[in-house]
Amino acid sequence: MNRKLIAGAFITLCVVVLLAAFALGGRNRTLITGTAGQAVGVVNVEGVILGGQGGLFGGGANAGDIMRQLRRAREDTAVKAVVLRVNSPGGSAAASQEIADEIKKVREAGKPVVTSMGDTAASGGYWIAAATDRIVANPATLTGSIGVIMELQNLQGLYDKLGIDFNVIKSGPHKDMGSTSRDLTREERDILQGMVDDIYQQFVAIVADGRNLPVDQVKKLADGRVFTGRQAKELGLVDSLGNYYEAVRVAADLAGIEGEPEIRSMTQPRPWEWLFSSLSAPGSWWQLLPGTPGGGAQSPLPGPAYLLINPQ
Repeated sequence: MNRKLIAGAFITLCVVVLLAAFALGGRNRTLITGTAGQAVGVVNVEGVILGGQGGLFGGGANAGDIMRQLRRAREDTAVKAVVLRVNSPGGSAAASQEIADEIKKVREAGKPVVTSMGDTAASGGYWIAAATDRIVANPATLTGSIGVIMELQNLQGLYDKLGIDFNVIKSGPHKDMGSTSRDLTREERDILQGMVDDIYQQFVAIVADGRNLPVDQVKKLADGRVFTGRQAKELGLVDSLGNYYEAVRVAADLAGIEGEPEIRSMTQPRPWEWLFSSLSAPGSWWQLLPGTPGGGAQSPLPGPAYLLINPQ
């Protein structure tokens, strides 16, 4: 009986804590208090850029979440400028385009957007950075990787060794294009190459327009290579070198904010994220600082820049 009472009390306590997390976790939090009503909103792009709304426990830079943050910044009258904190090796081309479109809307609303590059801002991470007003990188940031890649696996030899066969019934000759059970035909390879080339041209156009560079000059840099932040500045791919707070200062200056700006996170953390972060944070329960630089998982090195995710 005592065990049942203890279990019931524990469950009740968990419910109360979660309800408190729901109530408190959804509020935007000020990271640094400055001039009232003169805020710089912070939007985080952390991890591989993915389409969709994000899973139950998050993971990756989901376009739906990031677009909501950008819209929140655009609609918040106290937010006068936005810092896009990018720490991403890239990801989906379409997801990057959707984020870039929302950045454009923020700028059209009269609010400057400044990119702050962390460890990595490559491929799709650079795509969205190119859509902002200014780019601030650390000297050792890995950026660039302007290009598109599609990788398809051919496991036919393995299947043959294992005695696995496939019976394919399809409506057209290309419906199983990219299947792991066979190699691509020449025609299929041409089709996929055309897709990659088209997205590549779109990427180059975004960079040329955003950086005010001739297309031919961008193409010389757009062979998939990565650059350090310092190299990127010399090539005109970023505007200045500095850390997160330097980017905040640039954004505040562009918005005409006098004095120390208020830094406001646009992230609305999930309740369990808020709860566990609060429990592990030093000091008070209420010292969760979503959006601070360096938070979250470390992004991998760019490697191959997955701007076009394998469609299989």
